[in-house]
Amino acid sequence: MSELELSIVMPCLDEAATLPACLEKAQRFLKEQQLAGEVIVADNGSTDGSQQIALAQGARLVKVPTLGYGAALIGGICAARGRYVVMADSDDTYDFYRLDAFLEKLREGYPLVMGNRFSGGIAPGAMPLLHRYLGNPVISWIGRRLHPVRVRDLYCGLRGFDRERMLAIGPSSMGMVFALEMVVKVGRAGLPIAEVPTTLSRSVRLHPPHLKTWRDGWRSLVYLLRAAFFSKAATGPMPCAGADR
Repeated sequence: MSELELSIVMPCLDEAATLPACLEKAQRFLKEQQLAGEVIVADNGSTDGSQQIALAQGARLVKVPTLGYGAALIGGICAARGRYVVMADSDDTYDFYRLDAFLEKLREGYPLVMGNRFSGGIAPGAMPLLHRYLGNPVISWIGRRLHPVRVRDLYCGLRGFDRERMLAIGPSSMGMVFALEMVVKVGRAGLPIAEVPTTLSRSVRLHPPHLKTWRDGWRSLVYLLRAAFFSKAATGPMPCAGADR
């Protein structure tokens, strides 16, 4: 059995402007909740000092040379030592200090707990209007129609899960589709998914978002269709070769 209950994993690529606030909130949550846990920065090759910030603030730094959102998360999840993992971006749009509802559902036995920004609250300017009123609702609607998932915010980046069960289910996409693949494979495995309200704040990052609206939107649609009609979205172990444990 793992010595730690919770690993908080943050994928990171040049987030020096926002990473310190994320680390402070995550570490304060662990301390005030008296949790045996760790904070992991899964760095995808930052050159702006993010790696040094992570080490200086007491986080575990996991260097992930393969580029991509999914690749960074796979590296962080594989290296995690906690029974549960909570993941979220390191751009300070999600509040790592408010993870109580996620942990409560995980302790109840849910293998995956999704945040819902539409029920929790989206700050003005925090989500592009195209994503808020078209992209995310449409992708989520298609996902619910094609797959056995009842999640209303499929692309919410703040989510928690049972690490061992997620490793066995094995999402393996290296890019943004990783977020969808995780939910689809859990649903198709017949496992329940909980959804809890969460908030989304406006980021003060100094560079454009890594998400590319049309490219990643098209890839998301293709994945949902392919998983529904051309494959069984088969589960298998997550590719963890060489992970820093």
